[in-house]
This record gives sequence, C-alpha cells and structure tokens, in this order.
Amino acid sequence: MRTKEGFNLRTICGENIIVAEGIQNIDFSRIISMNESSAYLWKKIQGTEFDSDTLVKLLLEEYEVDEATASNDAQTLIAKWHEAGIIEN
Repeated sequence: MRTKEGFNLRTICGENIIVAEGIQNIDFSRIISMNESSAYLWKKIQGTEFDSDTLVKLLLEEYEVDEATASNDAQTLIAKWHEAGIIEN
C-alpha cells in the first residue's frame, strides 16, 4: 500500500488534519482528522510502501502496547484510511 499523492498531514489549531493538495483531491464535504498515534504513523509511512506489519512495528517501537493490540489497531486504521480514500494498494 501507499499513501495517495496530494494528501498531506498538517497541524491546524493543534489538530492533525489530512489536507488535500491539488485540484483533483479537493472534497470539502469532509475533513480527515488524525489522533496523535495515527499522525505519527502517517508521517512515518507517507511516500513509502507499507503494510499492516509495518504499522505494527512502528507502533511497538513508539508506544507501550502489546503486539495483539498493535495489530488490531493497524488493521482498523488501514480500513479507515481505505474508506477515507487516502491510501491505495
């Protein structure tokens, strides 16, 4: 998987927001907000190939969490990013 080009993380008024840059990505009907851990992951994988195992490894390195929880969180996050249309296979 990869992050889609034109979607970049910005911090606006203390909130982590995915901003669509480029006319082809403009959709003002929704804002994609990320919590601290999802923003951390986005920064680490943006512009690179990644999979669920990549996210699990990053979560285990950065947070005090067990592997089962990290794996579940990674799968959930990937599903949400797919639904939001900000990553592609």
